[in-house]
Amino acid sequence: MKKVSNGFIYSFGALGGLLFGYDIASISGAILFIEKQLHLGPWQQGMVVSSVLIGAIIGALATSKFLDTYGRRKLLVWASIIFFIGAITSGFAPDFWVLLITRIVLGVGVGITSALIPAYLHELAPKSMHGAVATMFQLMIMIGILLAYILNYTFAHMYTGWRWMLGFAALPAAILYVGALFLPESPRFLVKVGKKDEARSVLMNTNKGDEGAVNKAMSEIEETASQKTGGWKELFGKAVRPALITGLGAAVFQQVIGSNSVIFYAPTIFTDVGWGVIAALLAHIGIGVINVAVTVVAMLLMDKVDRKKMLIFGASGMGLSLIVMYTILKFDSGSQTAAMVSAIALTVYIAFYACTWAPITWVLIGEVFPLNIRGLGTSLCSATNWLADMVVSLTFPMMLSAWGLDNAFLFYAVVCGIAIFFVHAKFIETRGKSLEGIELDLHKRAGIKESDTSAIK
Repeated sequence: MKKVSNGFIYSFGALGGLLFGYDIASISGAILFIEKQLHLGPWQQGMVVSSVLIGAIIGALATSKFLDTYGRRKLLVWASIIFFIGAITSGFAPDFWVLLITRIVLGVGVGITSALIPAYLHELAPKSMHGAVATMFQLMIMIGILLAYILNYTFAHMYTGWRWMLGFAALPAAILYVGALFLPESPRFLVKVGKKDEARSVLMNTNKGDEGAVNKAMSEIEETASQKTGGWKELFGKAVRPALITGLGAAVFQQVIGSNSVIFYAPTIFTDVGWGVIAALLAHIGIGVINVAVTVVAMLLMDKVDRKKMLIFGASGMGLSLIVMYTILKFDSGSQTAAMVSAIALTVYIAFYACTWAPITWVLIGEVFPLNIRGLGTSLCSATNWLADMVVSLTFPMMLSAWGLDNAFLFYAVVCGIAIFFVHAKFIETRGKSLEGIELDLHKRAGIKESDTSAIK
């Protein structure tokens, strides 16, 4: 195995997040030009935007089988190739149907990385750095979104600008492919397939030669790896239920607290303040910078503050921001001061989301499941996250039409309150524990003795 630095491993391991974020955000600017040049109706526009979500659900569900059969590194290489093909072909798409199919292909790459990378980063990082390293995935997503906002603004004046917006994703995909060739395989997967010497070598590298930490990690990994690979029955069994509730709960609430819908209306709120479209695009870039900054703050806090406390704090701040926006939209006559306060409240809402629910969801999904069903668990949660995203995206316009923007914000504020209760009552805490320690805690909760591995087979 070629030895590479931890910084290289974590940065390239998380690079899929940049592609993920870039693709989600670039379409918001590109669709304005695609609509006119390809003569798309409202239904076709909706399909182009949401087609990535269809591909993401397929990619996330398919990941579990390949993750446990071929390993993490090989799947990352495949995902980068899929990304590259999807980006290039969507940039050259001559009509609606070709664009739709290529966007679905791109979505498969998004789905694979969303299910794969959180688990991969967790399995490589020492337990003292689990949260910070896994949050790098979310940081890369935010950097990808910021990059998309900047390039949307840069290419906005070009007739073929949308093709550059979509096709640019091929460049980081190619970089990811090259980097993935040098990344190590997960030590947990290596032990699982009987390559213990290689696993020890990887652990010695990531733990900076700390033999005591490596011996302890190898002992824990060997104990959990001796279990037979589980299936759907094990995933929905008593032993794993608290982990499943935590993973699925985080995946669903991350979307239904309204993040994507509220962010989608950011330009509208900024133009209401009286700024022009170009100024609104620049304000969008400003939000992207804030997102990156607060995600860095989240990285610094992730292994110092309990996951549950951060989620409750985030949902509280988001809920209060939504109530401020609801109150202004409901009772104000439309003054510039009120619009400015609303824009500030929107920015605060996004900041709370970006430093809590956005990264912690992926941290929990990556670390909460036992090794024998980690691939299946992360795949199901990732697919559920994308499905929830699609449901919210499809229902929000109808909600807006029936209730108005003010009541939609109030609805999401209520959902934030429900999320706070659910996190407090149902989620399990994982901070400061090794992946194997989390698994043993699940066994104790279910009344399974450590020696009785047959109970979860």
